[in-house]
Amino acid sequence: MLYLYYQFIFMFSNSSKYAIKAVLYLALHASEDNKLMVKDICKPINVPKAYLSKLLQDLSRHRIVSSTRGPKGGFYLSELNKDLFVMDIVGVIDGKNKLESCLLSLKDCSKDKPCPLHHAVSSSRSKMIKSLESTSIRELSENLGDKKAFLPL
Repeated sequence: MLYLYYQFIFMFSNSSKYAIKAVLYLALHASEDNKLMVKDICKPINVPKAYLSKLLQDLSRHRIVSSTRGPKGGFYLSELNKDLFVMDIVGVIDGKNKLESCLLSLKDCSKDKPCPLHHAVSSSRSKMIKSLESTSIRELSENLGDKKAFLPL
């Protein structure tokens, strides 16, 4: 069973993990009146600046985060952004299909033609996906603010 747990962890790419950390950092430290530049975010979340810049541009293009250009520009989360879900972040970065892909990386794995692990993880995978689809950025950031969760930011 521990094996299955680790398989689920690896279902998230490093890019998705970095993007989630960046969004949560913005939720806690930025606002429309206090926008943050990539250089202000990359060190605290331990993500290379160029890599983070690309992730935040992708998220901004898909309206997961807000941004403005210019001397007082930067990234922040609007109230609407905070009401989006974790799956929205993962969907932009990895695509939802990554979470639904075969754990053994078999191209033809499906409900009708399952790999050896398919049935063992399908119920857990479905629960995890539903949880990501129903957990908002606001909820995660409030848990961090209330010390119900921990993230070294």
